[in-house]
Amino acid sequence: MEKSPQEAAGETQVAEAAGLADHTAVRLVAGYASGEFSPVEVVHAVLARAQAAQARTNAFVRIDADEALAAARASEERWRAGEPAGLVDGVPVTVKDLLLTRGTPTLRGSWTVRAEDAARDEDAPAVARLREHGAVFVGKTTTPEFGWKAVTDSPRFGITGNPYDPRRTAGGSSGGGAAAVALGAGPLSLGTDGGGSVRVPASFCGVFGFKPTYGRVPLYPPSPFGTLSHVGPLTRDAADAALLMDVITGADWRDWSQLGPVTGSFREGLRGPVAGLRVAYSPRLGREDDPVHPRVAEAVGGAVRRLAELGARVEEADPGIADPVEAFHTLWFGGAARLVQHLDAGQRELLDPGLREISGEGARYSALDHLAAVDVRAALGHAMGRFHRTYDLLVTPTVPVTAFAAGTEVPEGAPYRRWTGWTPFTYPFNMTQQPAATLPCGVDSAGLPIGVQLIGARHADALVLRAAHALYEAGAAGLPAPGRGAAPVPPTGPAPSGR
Repeated sequence: MEKSPQEAAGETQVAEAAGLADHTAVRLVAGYASGEFSPVEVVHAVLARAQAAQARTNAFVRIDADEALAAARASEERWRAGEPAGLVDGVPVTVKDLLLTRGTPTLRGSWTVRAEDAARDEDAPAVARLREHGAVFVGKTTTPEFGWKAVTDSPRFGITGNPYDPRRTAGGSSGGGAAAVALGAGPLSLGTDGGGSVRVPASFCGVFGFKPTYGRVPLYPPSPFGTLSHVGPLTRDAADAALLMDVITGADWRDWSQLGPVTGSFREGLRGPVAGLRVAYSPRLGREDDPVHPRVAEAVGGAVRRLAELGARVEEADPGIADPVEAFHTLWFGGAARLVQHLDAGQRELLDPGLREISGEGARYSALDHLAAVDVRAALGHAMGRFHRTYDLLVTPTVPVTAFAAGTEVPEGAPYRRWTGWTPFTYPFNMTQQPAATLPCGVDSAGLPIGVQLIGARHADALVLRAAHALYEAGAAGLPAPGRGAAPVPPTGPAPSGR
């Protein structure tokens, strides 16, 4: 039966409205400025995608529909008056449920955090900067308990699946944010990265993830994992990440370890050349005992060749660093012990068993063990500083595998028990505090995303973003959107709160 012109026109309008959720933040701002579409139209489309993302992957702890629409209406009035509040006025944003967000409890994936006691009267620095710039907060996204591991499942909110295959993990610990961005539930998301927690889920979910130089984005309250933990963007592409960085790098007095003011704009820095950059490609980071999946190696190698075609001077070179995993464990497990130190025996029984186990190990470390790990960290930073005197960028796979079964910490049959066994290319650069980005460069035989990692010297954030942007502009990065329909997902926790 043929559709009437009115029915066809209605379906076209619905499709066009839904398509607004596919726009980048840069495109949305341009559309608001020209009057092509409004923040209210966009937020309606994004909220529909958020509900679909929740049904497909369990990406959200909370979806704040009423608050988002109220903020969108206020943004629309500002744009009509020609007075936008800032760089991302009206742009939908999601926030990992480790970062304080005013008016919303931050539950951290844990039954040991009572909603009535959770802080809800202030914003974390990056959230505050986004609010000042008029962003529309769609909801809080999932994290493993206190962000302790590189997959996203928690006792309180269950398992977050991968947008390309919900039976697989989204990665972590910013898995909910990565899944939300991939599925069109807002082009911008705030994550945290203590050992790969922005880059791993971005790689698994086919989006862009960026860990800035430590201190470039202020952080408050301080992470229990200390200066390993960074705040960073999860976005559709490098241009959106640069826009977000221009917002969230604003100073905040609450972080005593923040860096000085940024000079220039990250967006303007995207325009610089890639030709002539000195690029080292290390396909294994010196780890001959840990195989990289052949399809991962192939896709990453293709991205490296594209950098060479763009004029970068590429050679295969390894920084010659020893694997710092034992020192990382000392710092990470010690942070976990400090994190749960105040809990009584009954509360500890509520914890993720893996978190309970590593916190017990961490409690057995001495101050001398900690200082020895700090020495390893300093030596690693020195070695990478020397390496970057020769090379502008280091390129590696982001993760040597693609997404594995959801609800597990390690791939089936792995010879290791902890998540650090399959993230050898990410946690070393939390130790050194260097900027590092991941961008999608291909898929495996099952259609699961593969990421390539670009690492710069400390403070070379703009250079990393520039190189990543060049790969997007050259068509060497980015993937088709995953399917968005509801799909069977692993057992999850309660539905997200909100109205």
